[in-house]
Amino acid sequence: MAGTLAIDLGSSSTVVAFQEAGGPPRLLTIEPFALGEPSVVPSVIWLADAEAGQPLIGRQVLEAGLVQQGGAALHRDFKRAIGGQRQIDPSETVANHAANILSPEQAGSLLLQRIWRQLPAGIEPDRLVLTAPIDGYRDYRRWLAAASETLAVAEVALVDEPTAAAIGAGLPPGSRVLVVDLGGGTIDLSLVALEGGEGRPAPIAQLLRFAGRNLDQSRQALRLARVLGKAGLALGGRDIDHWIAEALCPGQGNDPGLLEVVERMKCSLSSQEQALGLWRPGPGPTQELRLSRPQLDRLLQEKGLEELLDDLLETVLASARAQGVALKDVDAILPVGGTSRLPSVRRWLQSRCAGVPLRDQRPIEAVALGALGLTPGVTVQDLLSHGLSLRCWDRRSREYRWHPLFSAGQGWPSERPLELVLACSQEGQRSLELVLGEPRPDQRSEVVFEAGLPRLRRRPAGEAPVDAWPELPAPVPLTPPGQAGVDRLKLRFSIDSTGALKLEGDDLLTGLPLAERRLGRVR
Repeated sequence: MAGTLAIDLGSSSTVVAFQEAGGPPRLLTIEPFALGEPSVVPSVIWLADAEAGQPLIGRQVLEAGLVQQGGAALHRDFKRAIGGQRQIDPSETVANHAANILSPEQAGSLLLQRIWRQLPAGIEPDRLVLTAPIDGYRDYRRWLAAASETLAVAEVALVDEPTAAAIGAGLPPGSRVLVVDLGGGTIDLSLVALEGGEGRPAPIAQLLRFAGRNLDQSRQALRLARVLGKAGLALGGRDIDHWIAEALCPGQGNDPGLLEVVERMKCSLSSQEQALGLWRPGPGPTQELRLSRPQLDRLLQEKGLEELLDDLLETVLASARAQGVALKDVDAILPVGGTSRLPSVRRWLQSRCAGVPLRDQRPIEAVALGALGLTPGVTVQDLLSHGLSLRCWDRRSREYRWHPLFSAGQGWPSERPLELVLACSQEGQRSLELVLGEPRPDQRSEVVFEAGLPRLRRRPAGEAPVDAWPELPAPVPLTPPGQAGVDRLKLRFSIDSTGALKLEGDDLLTGLPLAERRLGRVR
């Protein structure tokens, strides 16, 4: 079964999703590495014998009780270190690495390769897409290009995590999103502006390999979400586990077995009021542990988690305010990561960011599903040489203005239609004209002739002139006639694979769809 495979490599867990052409996205269970619901692969590797080359991955490490042993054979928390200054070639073989200690790049590569080998029967991806943190995107890109060389896949693509998370949560291009990522080892708050919006290209995965050809030297532009504010701290879910363990069993807060028990208890409090756990300290009798939501809330308050989150949020918002963006301008809050499911964290978000919608339906899988949404048929696209605008009636100024539809340099065919709502300009209007034009290049200087001599003159700031198409499409009839200033048509513009501008839409008054038409060819 061909399709796109998305892997969201996380600090504590890795999510794998798949989508065949025309089918719905779904999470994959990677046996024998995965556990939990939704199914994830714990990002841990145990490599005791590099010569044998038989590592244990994810659930295998946990079930063998090797996490508590630690030592050089255990590799975890390597995701954030990928691309660091002491980078080692990720294609270097494990057998040649001294003392069985893998670099972060080697650990990440090994995890990818083992997941690839264990894909469910019948899954044969022709495209692989991974996600990368914005602050390490360039280094991550170099690592991924090398790490994927041994994988039998024709196309490899990369997207930034905040954009993938937002798209996975159903947010449109152009949105401003506060991503609150609370994982196992870190807390990261990022306020980002997604690429796209009216008249601008929508976000899309960046291809690193296409048709088996390496695109590392291509001129693809890095299309990332723009960071308006960012703050983070190396504290996460595992630290909370230590707090809980010490509170329930004083003096035992670092016991590996106890930490595994309290982690399960903590996770269960995301969906229930009480949690029970059984822990056997060494040769002693089994102890029954109890934890309630109010107990956990008090513990987190005592440890100052809320004050810490307040400080991080204020740092992010202060940076955003310096760029003219306030909290009221944020379109949505997006919690991701397992720790974000804690009820106390949700209450803090709702309290501090009142009035901003909370998109919290799929905090674990949103990034992987969004990565699939950003690659629904990625191809090497053609680019528009000229932009395209539509003349629209502006109700405020009571005059016609040019509204951008597509920008010069934008790829086509369109990934998704551009939607636009138009109002009537006069009472009893029987049709709506479709006046299309191409904006002139945005040059702030122009050549004029005075007394027969050329002179360079600065053009005043403002909208660039637009040259209307010489042949205009037929107007859209309105039956019954429209009313002045009332929204009447919802139009959807797209560019197909032949370069034709296509129009679809609906009549808002009658509720009837408009007949699909092709308006002309773009350049």
